[in-house]
Amino acid sequence: MRRLLIILGVSLICSLSLSAQENSWRIDPNHSGAHFSVRHMMISTVRGEFTGVNGSVIYDPKDPTRDSVDATIDCSTVSTGVAKRDAQLKTADFFDVAHYPVMKFKSRRVESAGDGKLRITGDLTINAITQEVMLDVDGPSPPIRDPRGNEKIGLSASTQISRKKFNIIWNEIMESGGVAVADEVSISLDLELIKNTKAQSPN
Repeated sequence: MRRLLIILGVSLICSLSLSAQENSWRIDPNHSGAHFSVRHMMISTVRGEFTGVNGSVIYDPKDPTRDSVDATIDCSTVSTGVAKRDAQLKTADFFDVAHYPVMKFKSRRVESAGDGKLRITGDLTINAITQEVMLDVDGPSPPIRDPRGNEKIGLSASTQISRKKFNIIWNEIMESGGVAVADEVSISLDLELIKNTKAQSPN
C-alpha cells in the first residue's frame, strides 16, 4: 500500500511538472510595453512608457486558477518624449532608479472575468514599497506561430494606482492652490508572450 501511494505521489508530481512546462511562457521584451498616463494641472494628460518588460507566465487556458505572472519593468527605460522630464523621473523624486532599478509584479491569484477576459490580483513593488493591485486583462489571444516556429500569444491589461501609496509624492503647488501632478495614475500593458520549449528559436 505504501509503495502504491509513493508511486501515485510521484506520478502526480510528474504530471503537475509536465503541465506547468506545457503552459510556460515568457514575455518578449522586444514586442511588449508598459504605458502610463497622469493628469497635469487638471487640464491635460501626460503619457509615457517603459520598454524594459520581462518575466515569466504560466497560462492554462482550461483553468485560470493555475495561472501565474512574475514580471519586472526596467525603470531606466521610462520615456515621455521630454528628455528633462525623463531625467527627473529617474531621480529620487519619482522612481529612484539608482537604488531601485526595476519595479516588480507577482501575481497572487488569477480568475476568469468573462469570455476572453481575466482578472489578476497581485503585488506591485515600486521603490521597495509593495501594494496589492488588480489587473483587468483582455486575452490572451489564440496562439499563432511566427515565421521561426515560435508559438506566441498576446494580451493587454490595465489598472489604476495611487502614486502616493508608493511614496512618489513630489509635486508643485499652483497659484490656484491645486497641485501640478495628479495622484491617480492609469497603467496599461501590451504583452507578447513566447511559449517556452526545449529548443528555443531566436525572437
